[in-house]
Amino acid sequence: MHEEPILQVRNLRKQFGTGCKQCSDIDNRNLEKNFCKQCGTVYACQDISFDLYPGEILGIVGESGSGKSTMMQCLYFDADVSSGEAYISEPILAGKNVFELSSQQKRSIRNHVYGMVYQNPVQGLKMNFSSVGNIAEKLIAAGNRNVSEMEATSKRLLESVHIPIHRMKEEPRNFSGGMQQRVQIAKALSNNPPILFLDEVTTGLDLSVQANVLDLIKNIQRDLGISMIVVSHDLAVIRMLADRTIVLLNGEIIEQGLTDQVLEDPQHEYTQQLVYSLL
Repeated sequence: MHEEPILQVRNLRKQFGTGCKQCSDIDNRNLEKNFCKQCGTVYACQDISFDLYPGEILGIVGESGSGKSTMMQCLYFDADVSSGEAYISEPILAGKNVFELSSQQKRSIRNHVYGMVYQNPVQGLKMNFSSVGNIAEKLIAAGNRNVSEMEATSKRLLESVHIPIHRMKEEPRNFSGGMQQRVQIAKALSNNPPILFLDEVTTGLDLSVQANVLDLIKNIQRDLGISMIVVSHDLAVIRMLADRTIVLLNGEIIEQGLTDQVLEDPQHEYTQQLVYSLL
């Protein structure tokens, strides 16, 4: 593993609501979980900091409402952070807190540096475009204008995620959930992103389909050496994919370490409950 992280996140905070005297003082918050009963403010992400290294899969695990998906939305610029910093080790972005960039610069990062696979394929795909058209859309956003080149790239990517050639011109709305996820993965990979975000990508899929999608993700990671952040409430998914794991509870990191270490010898009471409920 290289020493220089590809992504550094520092003190990411996201709150919904303005806060009040009861909850605004960080050191002396009076919260019910991550919720202020007095004013209704939700502290979805509280001072989340981590590094992602080249070629690493980082797992983020936690129950529903722990802040995992909000964190992903902030990282991918689907939501604005309340405060915090993130740095990407690309020469053009050196030393720049990407949360403070213009919307145009953020769009450029989404088009060239990041790939995203959403839990619900409807968020990541245009269901009435063909599968090839979905990938072409991403390539055009990244500046590609060569039609035959885009078609060749789209076909290659769809083949790599096991979409049959005779269905490539079909619309994803005709596909099963597992196939939709695979098209979404192909689309996310189309701009060769060094960083890929995967948000609960196996939720709602049959077990055999889940296994196929997870195999696909592992193979992609091995072949392309992409850095990935994988969010899941399912420890089996994290165990299969992640090199290191962060455990979130009520918007805070409560434990982190090598995945084997965290799952074999959990230190925090909540992580222990998570692990033992699996056994």
